[in-house]
Amino acid sequence: MKAVWFRLPASLRGSLWMILAGVFFTILSIMIRMASKEVHILEVVFFRYFINLIIMLPWLISIGLQGLKTNNMKFYVARSTCSFLGALCWFAAMALMPLAEATALGFTTPLFATLGAVLFLSETVRARRWIALLTGFLGTLIILRPGFAVITTPAMFAVFGALFIAGSALFVKVLSRTDSPNTIVLYTGILATPISLIPAMFIWVWPTIEGWLWLTGVGAMATFGHLAYTRAFAIADTSAVLPFDYIRLIFVAIAAFILFGEVPDIWTWIGGGIIGGATIYIAHREAAAARCIKEPAKSLPAEGTI
Repeated sequence: MKAVWFRLPASLRGSLWMILAGVFFTILSIMIRMASKEVHILEVVFFRYFINLIIMLPWLISIGLQGLKTNNMKFYVARSTCSFLGALCWFAAMALMPLAEATALGFTTPLFATLGAVLFLSETVRARRWIALLTGFLGTLIILRPGFAVITTPAMFAVFGALFIAGSALFVKVLSRTDSPNTIVLYTGILATPISLIPAMFIWVWPTIEGWLWLTGVGAMATFGHLAYTRAFAIADTSAVLPFDYIRLIFVAIAAFILFGEVPDIWTWIGGGIIGGATIYIAHREAAAARCIKEPAKSLPAEGTI
């Protein structure tokens, strides 16, 4: 079976990993909604990191303290703080607004990351990618419809969540110049757990047995989703696998309809489609540019989710 898997084209294997990630993240969205009915969202975020850290402990033990050597602690603290704020905003959006709409707005993360790379990392973006970037943000405005509909607080949570997650991605790009991916992932779990615990202590309520199940599921699905997501980008080009990430919007819409009776409006689909198209185009241009200089593309979308 393993031999059959590795005989498949890399693009197909990467796409299958991305679809699997979409399944995990869809289940995560549902579990966030259910867990938030049991405990405060701050506590849900803490358990997301705490369970993730427990799952990662065997990995930490296997690599030893050598894997934690770094000269970039301030960047790790900043990255973990961005990750926590992004998770807090995104989890709040998932708990309070229609899941499909929150998911569509969450797809703006690569757009914010590309803009941040230009502003803070001095990366060059030419005219066609600027047009794609502006088109993607137009898709956001179509979903939010300012002036035609009231922009709700949960919707702003989704947008700010995408913004903070993009910030986390930029710190990863800086850290990856000197530190290994293992070190980056480990430090996020080690630092984000206590960062998220401090505010959670002020509203702490011990979960019921059902609550423990939902909270454990949040941590597990976030971990497995990230593993599948990053594996997809590791196997194949960003431009080949990124389109399959947007299948998640369909998964979420179906699950939200069956479980919560939510029906996304036409503007969510139109705006989500525009955001997806813009992001895929930007990824395609980045991959083409990387091939021209004969270097592997360093994808920002791989860090574009919680």
